[in-house]
Amino acid sequence: MTQQQMLDLIQKLNDYSYAYHVKDEPIVPDAEYDRLYLQLQTIESSQPDWIQPDSPTQRVGEKPDNGFANVAHTVPMLSLDNAFDNESLADFDQRIRKLLNAEKLVYCCEPKLDGLAISLRYEEGRLVRGVTRGDGLSGEDITSNIKTLYSVPLKLRTETPPAVVEVRGEIYMPKDGFEKLNKLAAEKGDKVFVNPRNAAAGSLRQLDPKITASRPLVMCAYSIGYVEGWEQPESHYDGLLQLSEWGFRINDLMQRVEGSEGCIEYYEMLNEKRTDLTYDIDGIVYKVDKIALQNQLGFIARAPRWAIARKFPAQEEMTRVLGIDFQVGRTGAITPVARLEPVFVGGVTVSNATLHNKDEIARLGVQVNDYVIIHRAGDVIPKVVQVVVEKRPENTFEVDFPNTCPICHSDVEQVEGEAVIRCTGGLVCGAQLKESLKHFVSRKAMDIDGLGDKLIEQLVDQKMVKDPVDIFTLHEKREALLKMERMGQKSLEKLLSSIESAKATQFNRFIYALGIREVGEATARALTSYFNELEDLMAAEQETLVEVDDVGPIVAQHVKMFFAQEANRETINGLLKAGVTWEKKQQASLEELPLAGKVYVVTGSLSQFSRDQVKDKLLALGAKVSGSVSAKTDCLVAGEKAGSKLTKAQSLNVPIIDEAGVIALLHEHGAL
Repeated sequence: MTQQQMLDLIQKLNDYSYAYHVKDEPIVPDAEYDRLYLQLQTIESSQPDWIQPDSPTQRVGEKPDNGFANVAHTVPMLSLDNAFDNESLADFDQRIRKLLNAEKLVYCCEPKLDGLAISLRYEEGRLVRGVTRGDGLSGEDITSNIKTLYSVPLKLRTETPPAVVEVRGEIYMPKDGFEKLNKLAAEKGDKVFVNPRNAAAGSLRQLDPKITASRPLVMCAYSIGYVEGWEQPESHYDGLLQLSEWGFRINDLMQRVEGSEGCIEYYEMLNEKRTDLTYDIDGIVYKVDKIALQNQLGFIARAPRWAIARKFPAQEEMTRVLGIDFQVGRTGAITPVARLEPVFVGGVTVSNATLHNKDEIARLGVQVNDYVIIHRAGDVIPKVVQVVVEKRPENTFEVDFPNTCPICHSDVEQVEGEAVIRCTGGLVCGAQLKESLKHFVSRKAMDIDGLGDKLIEQLVDQKMVKDPVDIFTLHEKREALLKMERMGQKSLEKLLSSIESAKATQFNRFIYALGIREVGEATARALTSYFNELEDLMAAEQETLVEVDDVGPIVAQHVKMFFAQEANRETINGLLKAGVTWEKKQQASLEELPLAGKVYVVTGSLSQFSRDQVKDKLLALGAKVSGSVSAKTDCLVAGEKAGSKLTKAQSLNVPIIDEAGVIALLHEHGAL
């Protein structure tokens, strides 16, 4: 390869990088970029004299010998005055219009990114220095780290660059990158960052550029700070568009507006979008758009007259933990909630904040009476993000997690490898009652027609049903039922008839209806095939339960814990006394069933049976019914409009039968 071909390769890689990291419009797959990058590395290793400063291989350099040097800014990086409401923003507009003797001004509005301000110096189009804002007059030279950011061009995308240009911008960490970074740190037992801004600042000040390169940082340009040998555009807005052409990322939400009214409308628009953005912002920056007017207005002290920041309500504040309460969710998850000294944050007064789980309490090291930092964004539930250890009073004490459910006093369980602690009183826990009942009466469980979600909620709210047993005593409450919304005589008779019919069920349906965690239809069928008697199943030890096909150690633990609760046992006995029964017959073990060990998938529209009916019959014959096609699938039942599952089955050479084929199969094995 010639040197010119290598230069063309560098340009191609830089074009690909620009499209991916700045424009968010990738034009080649990652694999193609990686292949060309490796090709460039190979060339440069054999021809080191050919290496160019703007080569993508030169982004990660060596550690500085003596930390970061302090460098003075050519033009100071000034602070901004703040406007905290519409009135102060209107005052700002009126003040500068008076100075300029102007009726109305055009402003450039930009989101105020919550990151680290940076100044990048380019000479003849090449990056020579990257300096932090510091105290505004000077900052730290972190050029080696800046070069690792693919959103920072090493060379401006122009054939006629200014002799010198200093570009100002903000380096930030997107929310998803922040979450992944903290998750990885927590898994390694390392310290986690409090928020994306701290993460960005900490990542940029690493002495080892390789660490910075591994962090998901983005640079967004927001102004031209200094220029030589080039005529700057007449407006700030046009200057940003020029920066975009040179290869910088600019914010796509920037707008030009007229007067304070336009500024206020922009604030309201961005405030609504704020929580949905992929990055943090803490306000808006308004700048007089015309550069000539900016120069005419000049500066006061350490701030420009021509710009102002409008802050959003703070999303983080410090307060004190007064106590810890425990809430039980609809799935039995027990969540610790901090009771707080009320504090105004994110536009509302907050007095409670979630602590998620026991592991999170341990990670944060939070204690009762601690001072903590609370984070709230938009409608997101407030959460504790940091303990202010320096302010810890002497009267703090550790959080005691309950051993029993605070609602029903059933035992709690925590599966190994899970952070969540759950109540085991599924049938009797008031916090889980509505969801438990909805599952209990569902079609694949007790199949009580007419007892829908809304009616269950009404029955629970009116305290007519407090556990599943009460469903079978509703015939004693006819008058009260007739007074309920949309409950006429015919509807009532139909409901009571359905409840009576549901008493005659099947053993596997009954076990499924109990709502034991992770016991689905197939597992319930496996359990009832292994244990012919309910008493045997309820008394089984974990060592016996794991012998059942489709039951592992975790499911066995859930089953054992469920039946160990006295309240659950009493509810089961109550159901049996209410008349719930099933035919007690000798059932074949799964191994003896004709389709044992076979995996079926059912898809598409069927005319004679519903998909669920076919699934039930296949399960009864010992098959496992999966929701997705894989290499382990033994057969796909494909009805009309089968779609992607049929395509995948064909690509994997999985045997396929239509509706007629599955009916013939069921007939063959006596299931029809």
